[in-house]
Amino acid sequence: MKPTLLVLAAGMGSRYGGVKQIDAVGKNDECLLDFAAYDAKKCGFGKVVYIIRKDIEKDFRERLFDRVARNFNAEYVFQTPTALLSESEQKQAAERTKPWGTIHAVLCAKEAIHEPFAVINADDYYGRAAFETLGDYLSSINNDCTEHAMVGYILGNTMSRNGSVSRGVAQTEGGYLKSIVENTKIYYTGEHFEGNEIISELDGKTVPMTGKETVSMNLFGFSPKAFEGFEEYWANFKKTSLALPKAEALLPVAASDIIKNGEGKIKVFTSDESWFGMTYPEDKQVVKDEIAKKIAAGYYPEKLWEK
Repeated sequence: MKPTLLVLAAGMGSRYGGVKQIDAVGKNDECLLDFAAYDAKKCGFGKVVYIIRKDIEKDFRERLFDRVARNFNAEYVFQTPTALLSESEQKQAAERTKPWGTIHAVLCAKEAIHEPFAVINADDYYGRAAFETLGDYLSSINNDCTEHAMVGYILGNTMSRNGSVSRGVAQTEGGYLKSIVENTKIYYTGEHFEGNEIISELDGKTVPMTGKETVSMNLFGFSPKAFEGFEEYWANFKKTSLALPKAEALLPVAASDIIKNGEGKIKVFTSDESWFGMTYPEDKQVVKDEIAKKIAAGYYPEKLWEK
């Protein structure tokens, strides 16, 4: 059974200032997501499912989806602020103007997932080796497997010089995940982030980081069994957070709950790839340059898709 790639592409792009999911970075106007789909297909994935907002559907189809769908089994689903909420819950959340975070996005795609699946962000470059690792693992498990997976990255390889980043800092033991603590503001020191020290602002405190920590980039692999834990997490989240306009139901937290509740394990693979991605407008040129280097080295063809 070939696994599915699930792409979280409904983010608002508030720091980037636009719809970064479909911004062109390749030589033939390919998006970062073109390269993810290309790598996934090359590594044995059978399908890609995108989670998007309704308001970007037209641009999404024209600038990415129709091209990918001509070359790969692809579909998309919508994430909206009212999805997975009853009428009474929608009233409680009346002030909400954006979707509810990554676990909400994953649950919005549940009906499109019938096999083990990997989850990625739309604005991060993960590297082909990570897709190969997860593709091999997910191809080896069945739909009821309770041993899931994560590809972790080294914090120092995932930083931006253009501002802070959000990373889930992982604790592991014996090759398995113990916990993830979401650090929503990690940055280099210095007025223009030019320093070499790394700081995290966590729970009102300034915490120094070594740069060697294993972090989650939302690159997980799950069997469909994980949906049971995700739905439990979402139900509990709704009980406390519907009236909070900025609350987010986060995938790393829900993944940690699977472990904490004794519902399964998460095997951790580690990648030494250097991250690049589209968090800030200034990142776009960095991404274009890195993609161009990979094309020049023969890692990617000049023209990614045949049609």
